[in-house]
Amino acid sequence: FFFSSRRRHTRFKCDWSSDVCSSDLDNPYERVMRYRKELKERNLNGPVVLRADDRPYFQARQGKLRFFLDPVSFKDTPLQHWRVFTHEIRTKSGRHVHQGGLVIYVVSGVGYSIVDGERVDWKKGDLVLLPLKPQGVEHQHFNLDPTTPAVWAAFIHTPMQEFLASDLEQREESQIGRAHV
Repeated sequence: FFFSSRRRHTRFKCDWSSDVCSSDLDNPYERVMRYRKELKERNLNGPVVLRADDRPYFQARQGKLRFFLDPVSFKDTPLQHWRVFTHEIRTKSGRHVHQGGLVIYVVSGVGYSIVDGERVDWKKGDLVLLPLKPQGVEHQHFNLDPTTPAVWAAFIHTPMQEFLASDLEQREESQIGRAHV
């Protein structure tokens, strides 16, 4: 049995004796199948090294950032469930609040963060963990060396953010971000 619709140019081929039908329709199931195939291809053949030169810094309300992995901005990379970015802090970052669950590795420099009103000092090689809190974690980062920016890399597992229904509220803009946004 063949069915053809001129309006959508779709075809069904059904073997009614075995209840098997196939289709080239654009339906949710077929989109999922295509997505899974694209995901497999991206994971097998996507870039292994992401070059800093290919990911420029940009000014944002939070400060000077460079995104390496981001499921919203970069669809060509494997590991689509991660957001990874660096943050260059010259004096201080913006201040914002979200539910936490963030890992920060200090690449260079020395500074501190104010996390829910408490000062936490860090230096090159340290790992800063923002705790998970339903009401959110307010934080801001400061560089202690006026001659050299501090740089850290943040790692966010985006399914965790979705699970927490994580919100992000900017409470103060960085000085650099304010001048460029």
